[in-house]
Amino acid sequence: MLTTIFLLAGCNDGKKAETQIATKDDDIDSTFEYRVDRFADIEILRYPVPGFNSLSLQQKELIYYLSQAALEGRDILWDQHNRYNLTIRRVCEGVYENYMGDKSTEDWKNFETYLKQIWMANGIHHHYSEDKILPKFSKEYFTTIVKSVDPGRMPFRDGMAADETLTEIVPVMFDPNIMPKRMNQAAGVDLIKTSAVNFYEGVTQKEVEDFYNKMKNPNDATPVSYGLNSKVVKKDGVVAEQVWKKGGMYDKAITRIIGWLEKAADVAENEQQKAVINTLIDFYKTGDLKTFDNYSIKWVSDTSSHVDFVNGFIETYTDPLGMKGSWESIVNFKNIEATKRTETISANAQWFEDNSPIDPRFKKSEVKGVSAKVITAAILGGDCYPATPIGINLPNSNWIRAQHGSKSVTIENITYAYDKAAEGNGFNEEFMWSDYERALSKKYGSLTDNLHTDLHECLGHGSGKLLPEVDEDALKAYGSPLEEARADLFALYYLADPKLVELRLLPDDEAYKSEYYKYIMNGAMTQFTRIQPGKNIEQAHMRNRALISNWVMEKGKTDSVVVFKQKEGKTYVVINDYHKLRNLFGELLAEVQRIKSEGDYEAGKKLVETYGVKVDPKLHKEVLARYEKLNLAPYKGFVNPVYKPVTDANGKITDITISYDENYIDQQLRYSRQYSVLPLKN
Repeated sequence: MLTTIFLLAGCNDGKKAETQIATKDDDIDSTFEYRVDRFADIEILRYPVPGFNSLSLQQKELIYYLSQAALEGRDILWDQHNRYNLTIRRVCEGVYENYMGDKSTEDWKNFETYLKQIWMANGIHHHYSEDKILPKFSKEYFTTIVKSVDPGRMPFRDGMAADETLTEIVPVMFDPNIMPKRMNQAAGVDLIKTSAVNFYEGVTQKEVEDFYNKMKNPNDATPVSYGLNSKVVKKDGVVAEQVWKKGGMYDKAITRIIGWLEKAADVAENEQQKAVINTLIDFYKTGDLKTFDNYSIKWVSDTSSHVDFVNGFIETYTDPLGMKGSWESIVNFKNIEATKRTETISANAQWFEDNSPIDPRFKKSEVKGVSAKVITAAILGGDCYPATPIGINLPNSNWIRAQHGSKSVTIENITYAYDKAAEGNGFNEEFMWSDYERALSKKYGSLTDNLHTDLHECLGHGSGKLLPEVDEDALKAYGSPLEEARADLFALYYLADPKLVELRLLPDDEAYKSEYYKYIMNGAMTQFTRIQPGKNIEQAHMRNRALISNWVMEKGKTDSVVVFKQKEGKTYVVINDYHKLRNLFGELLAEVQRIKSEGDYEAGKKLVETYGVKVDPKLHKEVLARYEKLNLAPYKGFVNPVYKPVTDANGKITDITISYDENYIDQQLRYSRQYSVLPLKN
């Protein structure tokens, strides 16, 4: 699932028409509370699930079982992110629920904030910056409150007391030099040794690369996603994999996931969907990556089911080598009315491919199986929770895309929640150059945001092709930001094409300018609000946006296509020629596609390192100061709705209810009680 996460707080006016979200529900009205909590640099929101009450009982039951499967994998992700995460979280939760001391002190408030932060990040490293979240309370205070709690109420590992547990986790929590980065992307270092993720143990980057290179057959036209579902360890000098499967690593959680999937298969909408679920179950039981490919092919071919889901080891953004799949899940159903937009795009996929500004050698002569829809998210899990994507394109395997197509979605009830929470926050007034840009955003912002996501996911990721001899992993650590840049550039280039007006996807030839301005403003400037002073850009999507924005500003400098201008001591982005900007997007798209198609690692590295990593410290300081005055949180997370089965006297399910009243703390603590079965070990 190649995700698009680019909604910085307040980037549009939030005036989306109510009719764009979905079917009206009696339980979603003007009193719906979108904001739930605010702490550190994070705001927690709710998202509505309109249309759920109109589903059939079978569909509701299917969503319920799939949602339980989505929540059972939570601890897998925590352990993947760092081998100490589960111990730290469970100890902190034990203190939070059982500490009987003074909870009015600043130290306690800081402890509570820290717990909320690691819940948001699914671990002790920030979910976006990758930096370790350092507590604002002392290790002495932490030691005191841990020891004050009855040991019988604390989740210490078997055979370990408070002192032993503290000896293990306190340095990891408080020492800034121990495991400082969840995933390191710095050039010129061993990316595995300097990353805190739990995908590797006792091995170097070279050993891992050699290990997988020996497996690969350059003549294999249908290669599996090597290493997707395993941890690589070296024991007694031997490098080997620990496979994530039933009976293997993460057995207890995977067994429970399988149990819910089996229930879901029994109420599947059709035989095709049932086959999809059963093949996923087979993959979890065997860990066989050929079975995973078989599942992916069946999943991408299922375009008729109303309810859909993603569940498993999917995205590789958190792995410094871009191979290991983080566990994630999302359950959804189709927004039929809004899907008409994406169906129009899919129906014209070949036209977009044929008219792309890339070298003809890299174009697909026949675009196969491109399907797209707008969905309503019903539950978020794993790496999709609490922070979530707004668009999805799967599968990630290049040969499956080429032979069987891809499935793309735009998650419109999530973008709607973002919009509603951003209404009237002053962001556009502070950062946009003039009333002209603000008027564009107000009139077209929501429409072009969603259309950008549609094009990015539906066509961008599915466009182009690798040359036959090119390894899918040739770009290594730079593969993710370059792939996101390729999809974004595809979307940006076509947003300004008259074809979109002809297809009635845009109302006129001015609308695209809203997205062009917002994109450059964000990539070149306002996304700095998510970066700490003195830090480089680390996250793949942020590198992608910076790369594109900085490249077009530099290449368009002679003609002043896009420039920074000063007004009243503040810096603003000004676009002087939207037509030339589109041409620059096309030029860069051609080059990024060439890099990917040819597997040109050195050129890809140079492009990312030159334009996508560094931050102007003076501009960064200014942006942070201006943003601080708005009192906005740069990151958003979500709480899930709660689904409960209603049964008759015989235990038969007669309905599934949905409620939105659970808060952030209660949900996180409930999830820990209900879905935590992995043993504490490292």
